[in-house]
Amino acid sequence: MRSLVPVLFATALLSAPAVAAPAPNWTLDKATSKIGFVASMNGQAIPGSFRRFDTRIAFDPANLAGSSVVAVIDTGSAATGDATRDESLPGEDWFSAKAFPRATFKASQFNAIGPNRYVANGTLTIRNTTRPVSLPFQLAVDGRQARMRGSLTLDRRWFGVGQGQFAGTEAVAANVRVDLVVNATR
Repeated sequence: MRSLVPVLFATALLSAPAVAAPAPNWTLDKATSKIGFVASMNGQAIPGSFRRFDTRIAFDPANLAGSSVVAVIDTGSAATGDATRDESLPGEDWFSAKAFPRATFKASQFNAIGPNRYVANGTLTIRNTTRPVSLPFQLAVDGRQARMRGSLTLDRRWFGVGQGQFAGTEAVAANVRVDLVVNATR
């Protein structure tokens, strides 16, 4: 029986699922990266962006199983260029930035959908509400430099963004497009 134990142990090791090695880390270029959004109020497009955010990126197109991303967005940094609107966005009706200062996107599942095209499947948390989201993106890697562009549409009501008189969609549309440009160095 003793001679069978090493054989069983070796068989168990060989049949165990392989754990992917971590992908290389990338450093965000904050000066040239952008998280933008386009909302609609009374049928008129309202573009804006978040001025402060950071990321932890570990990504390798050849090692999607070992890749991961965490993006943390300062909800109080939302800006549209209109002083009245920018003053109200961090307030309780919208992002409630005092109570919920950060929105977080986390992804550790990636799928290739074409040449230099991927989908990051993860979760987005805004106002303490977490929902699954899929972010399609294009990626261009040139040596130690990478440029990612992605876009997705969210229903703001999923996260409770827009309370009180803004809870409905009469004045402010439910859908908000989020556009990302991420430049990073390995």
